[in-house]
Amino acid sequence: MRFIDVLVGAAAFSGALASPTKTRKRADAFQFVGVSESGAEFGNTALPGQLGKDYTWPDHNAISTLIQKGFNTFRIPIMMERFIPKTLTGTVNETYAVGLDDIVTYITGQGAYAVIDPHNFGRYYNNIITDVSGFGAWWTVVAKRYATNEKVIFDTNNEFHDEDNALVGQLNQAAIDAIRGAGATSQYIFVEGNSWTGAWHWTSSGTAEAMGKLTDPSDKIVYEMHQYLDTDGSGTSPNCVSATIGAERLADATAWLKANGKKGLIGETAGGANAQCIQAVQGLLKHMQDNSDVWTGWLWWGAGPWWGDYMYGIEPPSGTAYTGVLPSLADYI
Repeated sequence: MRFIDVLVGAAAFSGALASPTKTRKRADAFQFVGVSESGAEFGNTALPGQLGKDYTWPDHNAISTLIQKGFNTFRIPIMMERFIPKTLTGTVNETYAVGLDDIVTYITGQGAYAVIDPHNFGRYYNNIITDVSGFGAWWTVVAKRYATNEKVIFDTNNEFHDEDNALVGQLNQAAIDAIRGAGATSQYIFVEGNSWTGAWHWTSSGTAEAMGKLTDPSDKIVYEMHQYLDTDGSGTSPNCVSATIGAERLADATAWLKANGKKGLIGETAGGANAQCIQAVQGLLKHMQDNSDVWTGWLWWGAGPWWGDYMYGIEPPSGTAYTGVLPSLADYI
């Protein structure tokens, strides 16, 4: 996601192939169904920032409620600069790292997946990351910390954009190599592409060429794409283009996954709490169920204790999407 969630802090937020003819439950179709748990990436202009003022950690009780609803995957956006300040090859900020340890331990202790998501858009201190070896070094430190927890998933970086496609491929490969080299050999790795990792222009943007060359000795790469359903696909409006736009925007990516023998995931999606968006989201998820030979699952954006009345908020018990959208998604969880 690429708007207010990473620009402001607490002050602003205080307030097997599925049958195409029959809906099947996630147990038959999807491996991963969950949400992004925002908070630790908030206030990204205040680095390292102050806990409780600039950023926060997800709420244990809210996560338990979502697990009871059937969700099994929780993506935790963090800031690279808070985990390892100053330089990519620097020293861990244990205050922040212990906070991440706590939420990862809680989620995985419930039997769910915890996805560690450096929510940095391919940047470090707002500069495009070009130090490929340094990026690998950052990931070596993180992966060593969680190498023995098989319920941890590593998400290479959130929404690379406006970068050279070859560089994005190199950074992803460096992350994969570092994670495996650190001893984390059994965990899944979610890789994200250029152009905001958008499914609807995965092929047209050129990111698919470089991303398709990635290799993993453990063969556990999942291609994480994001897809919003508003006019420009930015996820900044509660309105959706049409009731069928969800399935339409996945068609090219689905074809690419099938043609190249890859597995994919929609790591961020959402729509407003209105009839047209609910139909559009249902259509997107139904398309994924019908093509679950290549789609492994989906994550909603987003949850977290500081979202307030955010239009896509799925935080229990009163988030806009929790009350207005989630009841309509029961067949896909």
